[in-house]
Amino acid sequence: MRHKPLFVALIGLTLAASAQAQWKWRDAKGNVQYSDMPPPAGVADKDILQRPNAPARPTIIVGPVGQAASAPAPKPAASAPTKAELEAAARQKQEQDSQAAKQKEEERRAADQRRENCSRAQANLRDLQNGARITRTNEQGERVYMDDAQRQAEVDRTRGLITSECR
Repeated sequence: MRHKPLFVALIGLTLAASAQAQWKWRDAKGNVQYSDMPPPAGVADKDILQRPNAPARPTIIVGPVGQAASAPAPKPAASAPTKAELEAAARQKQEQDSQAAKQKEEERRAADQRRENCSRAQANLRDLQNGARITRTNEQGERVYMDDAQRQAEVDRTRGLITSECR
């Protein structure tokens, strides 16, 4: 009987120590789980809410007597990416590929438009330089023939278009 208080104190310390060595995590359904064992392998790090407090253990590197250790202990390997991280990376790559395809399509359309503009400007320049009389319609809807000054101004404007569109 006289060891009873010591026995009760020992049990109390054991329970207190085991209460501190608790794991707490959120399962796939979102429920919080408690255990003295680590969570199952499928539980992501972000879902582990509490780990037991393990005492820090000093690292002892043993080498030949009288010599210091030549290299520090290797660092732990980086953890493998989670499924969500892999899916996010795949979505990001797909989005980048989609944007690159859109940009290529826009560049192709712009190049097609430049070629069409170049072709029209070259045809217009040939018409202006062949010497035939060219008519325009004025604001009243009447046909008006271009004089030499107007023709030269139109040739200069067309050459400027050819310079900008025919690269």
